[in-house]
Amino acid sequence: MTVIVWTAVGSLAAWLWLLLGQGFFWRTDVRLPPGEDPPRGGWPAVCVVVPARDEAAVLGESLPSLLAQDYPGRAEVFLIDDGSTDGTGELARDLARRGGGLPLTVASPGEPPAGWTGKLWAVRHGVALARAREPEYLLLTDADIAHAPDSLRRLVAAARTGGFDVVSQMARLRVESLWERLVVPAFVYFFAQLYPFRWIGRRGGRTAAAAGGCVLLRAETAERARIPDAIRHAVIDDVALARAVKGGGGHIWLGLADRVDSVRPYPRLHDLWRMVSRSAYAQLRHNPLLLAGTVAGLALVYLAPPVAVVAGLAAGGAAALAGGAAWLVMTATYVPMLRYYRQPLWLAPLLPFTAFLYLLMTVDSAVQHYRGRGAAWKGRTYARPEALPEEG
Repeated sequence: MTVIVWTAVGSLAAWLWLLLGQGFFWRTDVRLPPGEDPPRGGWPAVCVVVPARDEAAVLGESLPSLLAQDYPGRAEVFLIDDGSTDGTGELARDLARRGGGLPLTVASPGEPPAGWTGKLWAVRHGVALARAREPEYLLLTDADIAHAPDSLRRLVAAARTGGFDVVSQMARLRVESLWERLVVPAFVYFFAQLYPFRWIGRRGGRTAAAAGGCVLLRAETAERARIPDAIRHAVIDDVALARAVKGGGGHIWLGLADRVDSVRPYPRLHDLWRMVSRSAYAQLRHNPLLLAGTVAGLALVYLAPPVAVVAGLAAGGAAALAGGAAWLVMTATYVPMLRYYRQPLWLAPLLPFTAFLYLLMTVDSAVQHYRGRGAAWKGRTYARPEALPEEG
């Protein structure tokens, strides 16, 4: 058998394993578990912490949805203006004045010290303000996330009923432009492949992840796990938070959202490229061996099937059959995510092309790292890990 045939067979074997052995990652039925309402007057206090840096463009859609939460207990919103230059803080105050709803406090922590990412420094400031209110839960949510009116109520009910220390929902990202249609559903698909949602909810399991746009965290758990101080330099802060909680024996849950949406647009490929590449190499722990393995794995699993089909059809033989079967399984596993995002199913066979884009984004992330630029986001560049001070 030729190399191309063996490669196609290896890809098919990998896809059969992914189909059945990777926590059924491709299914999209892991949604917020139902919860029971506590007795009258028994709803716990919740503080919502929103780190925001230059978010005036999206705040008008997201913040009113938080202030309008239909929550029977005591709840308050803390928006932490992380050095914005576009009037984010003043806009937030104006939205609260005009719309009413939950109490809003707008504060600014100043520039983050060395060893802190800006977002987590803002979260730390918000959590410190919230602790004075003695809440039972903290809702950490991004400034681009819009919540349905019953979102907070359902999160708290699910957390209390299920005994979860963390309940996180992966907000439904915006999918309108051509590039968003190609890249966004695949982003969630790849994330679920790395962190199967069913495995995350298992007590005692090792898989841990959260989605930073919507994280309900028990305040006592946050204090015990030293969050956010223990993860202060993390670029991928949501996964770091989940690992810290689960590593301390906490029970966490993550699933897809039905009524929590991101309003941030990514109309151009450049916007999506920057979103992925800023943290892709950090996901690989800045390890060149993991990078090489990831590139090889992406090539074998996603790129080999169409190449084998083309080569097999040109020369005849088993390569087209094995490659076509692998491509078919790949396509079938992507269909549920496209349905979740209400996208046309003809996008499913294009997954190898999207995977090739992600491969390039990952390599670019590593290139930027070794050029000494670190992870850049919203005008800040974060130091490489080896340049950060040791934790005290």
